[in-house]
Amino acid sequence: MARNAEKAMTALARFRQAQLEEGKVKERRPFLASECNELPKAEKWRRQIIGEISKKVAQIQNAGLGEFRIRDLNDEINKLLREKGHWEFRIKELGGPDYARIGPKMLDHEGKEVPGNRGYKYFGAAKDLPGVRELFEKEPVPPPRKTRAELMKSIDAEYYGYRDEEDGILEPLEQEHEKKVIAEAVEKWKAEREARLARGEEEEEEDIYAVNDDESDEEGGKEKGEEGQQKFIAHVPVPSQQEIEEALVRRKKMELLQKYASETLMAQSQEAKTLLGL
Repeated sequence: MARNAEKAMTALARFRQAQLEEGKVKERRPFLASECNELPKAEKWRRQIIGEISKKVAQIQNAGLGEFRIRDLNDEINKLLREKGHWEFRIKELGGPDYARIGPKMLDHEGKEVPGNRGYKYFGAAKDLPGVRELFEKEPVPPPRKTRAELMKSIDAEYYGYRDEEDGILEPLEQEHEKKVIAEAVEKWKAEREARLARGEEEEEEDIYAVNDDESDEEGGKEKGEEGQQKFIAHVPVPSQQEIEEALVRRKKMELLQKYASETLMAQSQEAKTLLGL
C-alpha cells in the first residue's frame, strides 16, 4: 500500500489540487496604501500587519537569538509599524475611524509604553543590546540651583572677615609683625640721620603741616595773619553770602516763571532779553 506522501505526488492528486485552487488566487497586500480604494480591504491589511507585528514581538523576547537576529527583528517591527501608520492614514481618508487617535498604545511585555528615540522603538531583548541600554538609563536630576536670596542667608559678619580677630590668633601675629616693621623703619631712619651728620649736613626738621606755594589756588594760596602767623585758605572758590542770596532769588524766579508763565510768554521774555543784551 502506497504511503500518503506518494499519493500526494501522483499526477491525479496534483491535477485535483489545481482544480480546487482555480479561481482562488491568493491576494497580496499592496505595496502602497494609496493603491487601495476600498475601506474593508484597508481594514483587512491593517489587521494582517498587526498580526505580523505580534508574531515578531513574541520572537524578539528571546535573548538567545543573537545580537544580529535581534537587531534585524527590531528593524522589521519598526518597518511594519510605519506601514501600519500608512494604512491607518489611508483608512481615515476612506472615511474610516482614526486609529492613530483612538487606537491603543504600543506596550511591552511589562505593560509599559515602548520607549524609543525619534520614532524608532526597541522591543524585548533589543533594549539590552550594547549601546541601547544607555538610552533607557535616566540621567540623574541636577541639584536645584539656589536663588540669590538663599545665598545671602548664609552671609554674615564672619564672611567679610570681621570676626577674624575673635579667635585670638591673628591679632598677636599682626602686633608682632607691626613691631618688626616699626623697628626696621626706625633703624633705617637712624642710619640715614647718622650718614647726614657724618657728611656735615645740618639736620632740618620737616614741617608736615606746611603748604607748598604751588599747591595754593589762584586767589592767593596762603596769607599772613595780623600777628604774623601763617593763615591757610580753601583751595576751592567759596561763594560769598551776597552771591548765595542772588542765586536763591534767581532760582525762585525761575520756579515762579515755570509755574505761572506760559511757554509763549517765556519765549517772548527770552527774546526781549536777547535784544536788550541782558
